[in-house]
Amino acid sequence: MPPELNLQISPRTVQQEAVGKLRLAIFSGLFQPGTRLVESQLCAQLGISRPSLREALRSLEAERLIEIIPNRGPSIPSLSWDEAVAIYEVRELLEVEAAGRCAARIPPEQLQALERSLAAFAQAASSNDSMARVTTAAEFYSIILANCGNPVLEELHRGLLARISFFRGRSMSLEGRAEGSLAEMTELYKAIANGDAKAARKAARQHLTRAKAAARKSMDL
Repeated sequence: MPPELNLQISPRTVQQEAVGKLRLAIFSGLFQPGTRLVESQLCAQLGISRPSLREALRSLEAERLIEIIPNRGPSIPSLSWDEAVAIYEVRELLEVEAAGRCAARIPPEQLQALERSLAAFAQAASSNDSMARVTTAAEFYSIILANCGNPVLEELHRGLLARISFFRGRSMSLEGRAEGSLAEMTELYKAIANGDAKAARKAARQHLTRAKAAARKSMDL
């Protein structure tokens, strides 16, 4: 007789789902920088209790996607261009090196996964689904980082992922930027597929340079 399986959903699962939904809403631009988040409205929208919401908000605060100010409550921070520059500088240090290392060592099955993620991004780029653009681009880079052969490098990048995705969502809101990203990511994929570490580093650096310029433009609008 098979053992009994406990299918009850735990509050932790509810909290994690709430974090995911709110994170995507921030990335997609549903909540603009400077927007105050009203807890009662969020509870109604998400269908969760206030304690579960507050746990989710604390997680987002740790990712620096929201700020919780005493006597004011949670809001979306207005990130400065200096903060954006710092993020892009660190991205360049991590992603350019990861791309080169990945080109030299990625196994065939992971290269196929990278190709599928690029195809998923291509589909998202041709749609108006801003969330899909952000998540599929993140998946593409997560495969590169996971196959760079340096778990510390991957861990450091993961710690920045939320803020990277925030700026990625901003830059891809510009007309034509998603298509530009697709062309740049395709060049990066080709370099990795060819095992060309030098070309992979060059493609990754070019992509970041153009992404940074797009983010600058989006913050000026």
